[in-house]
Amino acid sequence: MSTTDASERFTALPDDETLAATAVALEEHGFSVDIVDDLDAARAAVLARIPEGASVMTNTSVTLQQTGIADAINDGGPYDSARNRMFALDFATQGQEMKAIGGQPDYALGSVHAVTRDGTLVIASASGSQLASYAWGAANVIFVVGAQKLVPTPEAARQRIVEHSLKLEDARAYAAYGQNSYVGKILEIHQELPDRIHVVLIRQSIGF
Repeated sequence: MSTTDASERFTALPDDETLAATAVALEEHGFSVDIVDDLDAARAAVLARIPEGASVMTNTSVTLQQTGIADAINDGGPYDSARNRMFALDFATQGQEMKAIGGQPDYALGSVHAVTRDGTLVIASASGSQLASYAWGAANVIFVVGAQKLVPTPEAARQRIVEHSLKLEDARAYAAYGQNSYVGKILEIHQELPDRIHVVLIRQSIGF
């Protein structure tokens, strides 16, 4: 498969029928879902779910940056920014405290790399720093997801990560940190208790 073919395969937006069917599958697996038209609507949908004063961790995400959600949480909003508290500490001497702050907020925000047609969320990470909060630690999780991330099967989800998302994240990480990225860990969330994980699907291509 050529790079062009892979890019088109993993950036094409689904039709309305596929989007609706995926939302139903997610709901059947315990996730709640909003489908919104644009970035402003996505930001409004997320912020409407978070009470003032709640501790909120914005995990590293191009989607959170592009929607303005990260800035709304971390730049003087009416929330307790777990990210700001965490990065005010010294990882060399306060690493465990940093992990506790980032891993157990009231709300963990981020995105995923793929959503399968049968309602599974798939997230890849180099270090795994955000995965603990998604899987268990956070009281609530909100994923903001561009509709181009919908894929038909688990195999396609893994292909999307390796053939598409990793290449973009590697370039971002090298520009930001001077080091390459890699797929160290992959979390698949197949089922959740009701009311813990909310998914905001955007009818646009956004994020990796």
